[in-house]
Parts: sequence; structure tokens; C-alpha cells
Amino acid sequence: MSCLFCKIIAGEIPSTKVYEDDQLVAFKDITPQAPLHVLIVPRKHIATLNDLEPGDDALVGAMTRRAAIIAKAHGFDSSGFRTVFNCNKDAGQAVFHIHLHVLAGRTLSWPPG
Repeated sequence: MSCLFCKIIAGEIPSTKVYEDDQLVAFKDITPQAPLHVLIVPRKHIATLNDLEPGDDALVGAMTRRAAIIAKAHGFDSSGFRTVFNCNKDAGQAVFHIHLHVLAGRTLSWPPG
């Protein structure tokens, strides 16, 4: 297994987990871009959004719902938070295992860089 996130999920690489269940693992980003920067990853390895199949719709929904729950748990549901999926290199995807960024705790500009 060479996927960084698969190794984190398996416990081979340490992380600061904020949530896990039978489908998802959420952990703090090691290079945070905001006071709250959590990555939500599925246990199932899916390289990019382009590789999602119709059967994965509920999984992506669970990731999105979990993002809102994590933001609320950290007190950012009212002030605001951003969720981001990057797909492929030019969009900034560095680890090819889908993951949802949850960012909050500072004013986030638009358009993103």
C-alpha cells in the first residue's frame, strides 16, 4: 500500500483524528491553512472524484454531512466554514485518495488561490 491516506487509515502513520466510523476517518491537516483544517477521507480508496461510481453517492453525502458536524463541534457553524474537494494536480490534489477539506476560523477569500 503506497497511498498516504490509506496508511493513516490503517494506523501505520500517526495522525490527530477528530472522528472515525466504519466509512470515514477525519483528521487534522499537517499543514493547516486555517485554525480549523480537517481532512475527511473515506476508508474506501478512491483516487479522484472522477473515479466515483453511482454507488458512492451516499459515501460523499456522509462526508459532506460529517463536515458540517465537525464545523459545528468546533463552533464554526454560525460564523462559517468552507468545504473543498480538489480533483487532480492542477486543482491542487496532492494525495490521490479523495478527501474533503474543512476550513474555518478565519475569513476565507473568494475566489480561492
